[in-house]
Amino acid sequence: MCYKKSRSPFLKQCFVTAAICFNIMGQGAAFGYPAVLLPALKSDESPIPLSKLEESWVAGMLPLAMILGFLLTPPLMDKLGRRATHIILTVPALAGWFLVVLASNVTVIIIARTLQGVSVGILTSLRSALIGEYTSPKNRGAFLTTVSLSQAFGIFFVHLVGSVLSWQQTALVCVFLPYISLLMIMYTPESPSWLITQGRFDECRKVFHWLRGEEEDDELEAMIQARIAFEKFKTGTTQNKNRFTALFETIRKKEFYKPTILMFHANVIQQFSGGPTMAAFSTVIISNLMGPKADIAFWMVFLDTQRITCNLIAVYIINNVKRRTMMFSTVGLCIVSHVAISMYVLCRLNGWSYDAIWLPALLINLQYLSVAIGTVPLPNIIAGEVFPLEHRSVCGTISLTSGGVFTFLVLKTFPELMDRVGLQGTYLLYAVIMSLNLIVVWVLLPETKGKTLQEIEDELRGKPLKYDEIEARLSIQTDPVETYKRRVSEGRCSSTPTI
Repeated sequence: MCYKKSRSPFLKQCFVTAAICFNIMGQGAAFGYPAVLLPALKSDESPIPLSKLEESWVAGMLPLAMILGFLLTPPLMDKLGRRATHIILTVPALAGWFLVVLASNVTVIIIARTLQGVSVGILTSLRSALIGEYTSPKNRGAFLTTVSLSQAFGIFFVHLVGSVLSWQQTALVCVFLPYISLLMIMYTPESPSWLITQGRFDECRKVFHWLRGEEEDDELEAMIQARIAFEKFKTGTTQNKNRFTALFETIRKKEFYKPTILMFHANVIQQFSGGPTMAAFSTVIISNLMGPKADIAFWMVFLDTQRITCNLIAVYIINNVKRRTMMFSTVGLCIVSHVAISMYVLCRLNGWSYDAIWLPALLINLQYLSVAIGTVPLPNIIAGEVFPLEHRSVCGTISLTSGGVFTFLVLKTFPELMDRVGLQGTYLLYAVIMSLNLIVVWVLLPETKGKTLQEIEDELRGKPLKYDEIEARLSIQTDPVETYKRRVSEGRCSSTPTI
């Protein structure tokens, strides 16, 4: 492409971020689509019969296929580049939506959801790293907040369209989200960071100046010089370490296993909080809670709008409130709302005649408030703070995979739980699971707000670094080889799937 300087770097960064966000909106639409699809397939007029087992696979296949996407992302990003990977992930997203439109049986729909899941898995690993590499440090935080907002908007969009169009027409409309992204990607450049890793320094300079202007040349030249030094280091070293010994030593480090265990339990809380189930089964939950007379389409869109609004508010709150305070207050509110919803449904099933709509509406809004403000976004933020720099890539992969596994388990088992124990039993079980995991998080979670990554790592380790270790860490600041490794590591995405 031709790198003209006719527009400001900020507008160009907005454009490349928008190209990513349209795909993220499609990702949110894919998560929210079962709320439109499943009720239509279960109706008496449906041309495609649907069993309970098939229903659970339609909902759960996407997060299961995400795990394959997580595993495919590192080799694709490293070998083919960020831009090519972005294009590649758009293809299964488009194919998935088109297959849904043309589907004549459940098998085709499950295949379509598998393709969408692979695309979502790749995008989940790629999106934050790509935005981080495209944008300027002074605007990067603002651009990264568009990830959760875009996904929330995608869920809102598919629920809104699905409330007025058929499930096939809704899928056809959703095709345009990845399609628009694909068109925009064609006019975006490759990531400057990846071009540096390939030794394409002249092209990197052109792209960097196109994206960021010429005011940040010092950062660019430092990255290039660090890469040159790194290549010399690679060709000059002949060390051959025992990988199994190194792996065993790594696993034993407190700064490795404590944040890994912490994020494992935080992911359990995140997925059982109601984010995935409300996206995929909102019609079922609302009808069971509010009764058959409730306007389900209205409440579905209303709750999605509330989630977007709360996501915007959360940006300010999380930036000004301590992490532990936010985690325990929002998860506590989520647990209380789950228990209250369970008790309300149980009382109504046992003959309570109070039918005012405000009470169930208040309860479900409290749950959604806790999900949008803290329970879902906080684990993603904490994951970026507690993982040590040296092991961030490995820890990030474990975090992403565990998040995908629990999303699958929640969506796969929800229909069966609803049949066996109802909404009251399902929500009470979720409250117990969150409570048990919150105890572990209470013990392991350090306060990270306002602390450097090194201070957080020291707290997880339980002791400060020794003098010689401090000297080694300080030398990283001037060693171009370690500077390059640090830049590469910091560019990786370590967040869990946001639903």
